[in-house]
Amino acid sequence: MFSKNELPFLAILRGIEEADLKPLVDVLAAAGIRFLEITMNTPDATNLMRLIKQLCENKLVVGAGTVLNLHDLDNALSAGAGFIVTPSVIDDVINACVSENIPVIPGALTPTEIHKAWSMGATMIKVFPASVFGSGYIKAIKGPFDKIKVMAVGGVNVNNAADFFRNGADAIGFGAGIIRPQWLSDHRYDLIEKSLQELVKKHQ
Repeated sequence: MFSKNELPFLAILRGIEEADLKPLVDVLAAAGIRFLEITMNTPDATNLMRLIKQLCENKLVVGAGTVLNLHDLDNALSAGAGFIVTPSVIDDVINACVSENIPVIPGALTPTEIHKAWSMGATMIKVFPASVFGSGYIKAIKGPFDKIKVMAVGGVNVNNAADFFRNGADAIGFGAGIIRPQWLSDHRYDLIEKSLQELVKKHQ
């Protein structure tokens, strides 16, 4: 994930409706965002993943988030998830993904959790909730763990994204801070697109 030619951003969609899929796929692709996560606690998540994969025409890589157990994992993979994200260090899910060569991004916070998940073979570590501890925490973690790839997730928005990158984040995951629920309710995809464009500039 996140090759040199890909923007290091992961869009996280939770609780979205089918009607939002096509406009969101369009604005994400237009902004250059390539990776999209649907959380498994979203109603009808697996069907939404299948629909997005049909809509995106390979413009996006669709993965599953909030994968809590092997049952969730099986359902996500059956729906065509291209990567897996967990909210915490869930050993059996990580081990299953590593054994099948499926990109997996476990959630972790403490140095012990971060190091353990990386040692298990994680593709990248989701430092969550990032905004609670701030970008300085990423810098502190990167001191001893400079080789570990970390993604800042949780409360990331246009105003703090640059700070996370400046302090060592290799990628950023964003949800409601950029794709605001009110904008979705109002079908203001133009505002979401503007917010995405401003976010991308924070990495340039």
